[in-house]
Amino acid sequence: MNKRITATIFLVLALIIAFVSGQSFLKMYDEEPIVKGPGVTRTEMLSDYFPGLKDSTGDTEIYVLEGAKPGGSTLVLGGTHPNESAAYLASVIMIENAVVEKGTLYIIPRANNSAFTHNDAQEGSPQKFTIETEFGERWFRYGSRATNPVDQWPDPDVYIHAASGQQLSGSETRNLNRGYPGRPDGTQTEQVCYGITTLININEISMTIDLHEASPEYPVINAIVSHEDAMPIAADVAINMQLDGIDIGLEPSPVNLRGLTHRELGDATETFAVLMETANPSQGRLRGATNADLVTEGQDHLYEKAADLGRLFVPFDESGHPIEERVARHVKGVMSFVESMSVYDESKTMIITGLPSYEELVENGVGKYLLPVD
Repeated sequence: MNKRITATIFLVLALIIAFVSGQSFLKMYDEEPIVKGPGVTRTEMLSDYFPGLKDSTGDTEIYVLEGAKPGGSTLVLGGTHPNESAAYLASVIMIENAVVEKGTLYIIPRANNSAFTHNDAQEGSPQKFTIETEFGERWFRYGSRATNPVDQWPDPDVYIHAASGQQLSGSETRNLNRGYPGRPDGTQTEQVCYGITTLININEISMTIDLHEASPEYPVINAIVSHEDAMPIAADVAINMQLDGIDIGLEPSPVNLRGLTHRELGDATETFAVLMETANPSQGRLRGATNADLVTEGQDHLYEKAADLGRLFVPFDESGHPIEERVARHVKGVMSFVESMSVYDESKTMIITGLPSYEELVENGVGKYLLPVD
C-alpha cells in the first residue's frame, strides 16, 4: 500500500511539473506588443507576397513607412535570429520613432516568426528580457536561432541548399539565413525566405539590411558584410562610421557560402544587400550564466578574462557591450546606409527623421525611445 501511495505522489508531482512546463512553453507564443509610431503608414503580412504562409507561424508583419515624396526604398530585417536581441530591438526602435519624408522604409521585426516561439533551453536561455521605460516595463521575447521544430521536423542528416547544392549540417535547414532565395514548395523556413525575396522583387526595394549579433570571439564582428554590388555604398558607410568614432569592419560576401541574405538577395534581386553584426556576449561559448541581465547589460567577467588573453575580436572590459550600445550601432548603421545610398544614386534618395542618434541611445538608453503600450 505504501508503495502505491508513493508511486501516486510521484505521478501527481510529475503531472504538475509537466503542466507548469507546458504552460511556460505555450507562453512563448505570446507576442510582445510593438507600437506603431507616427511614421507607420500601413502594415502588411508576408503572406500577402506568398499566400502559402497564411495561417502559419511563418507569417509575419511588415511595417511600411511611406514618405509623401517618392524616392528610394529600404528593407530592414530584424529577428532573422531571435536570440540576437539588439537586432530585433533596433527594428522596434525604428518602427516606433522613424518618420519617412522621402522614399519608403519596410521593416520586418520578426523575420523568422516561428523562431520566436521557442528558445534553446539546453543553453539556459531566458524566454524574455525587459527594458525600463518612462511608462513602465516593456518585455521582449528571447527566441532561438532556428525555426521551431514543432513547425519543421525532422532535420535531415545533411542540409542541401536548394539553389546551389551546398551541403551543411542538417540543423541549418531551420536557419533562415541559410535558406535564401527560398522556394515556394520548400520547408517553412525556405518559404519565408521566398516570401521575403518576392517582397523585394515586387516592390523593387533599393537596399536590404539584415541586422544580426555575434559572439565576441567570432572574427566577423562589429562589421558589415556586403554583396559586391553594394560594396561602394558599404565602404562609404564604414569610413563615415569610423570617422564618427564607431569602430566597424567591412567584409565581402563570400561567393562560396550560400543561402545568406547578402549573397542570395544580392544575386537574385536588384537590391543592394548587406548584413550588420554587433558584439553580444550572450551569443558566445565563453560566457558565464546566460540570463536576461547578460542580454541587456552585456557584461561577463569570463569575457573580460578572454579579452586579457587576446582571444576576442572586440575590446571587452567591465563595461561590456550593453544593449543600448548594440542597438545604437544598428540604428546608426541603417541611417548611414540610407544616406550613402542617396549620394550613390540620387534616384534612390531617402529622407528619414525622428530616430535617436548613436550618442542619444548610448547616453539615454533604449527605454527612452520606446512608446507606451495601450
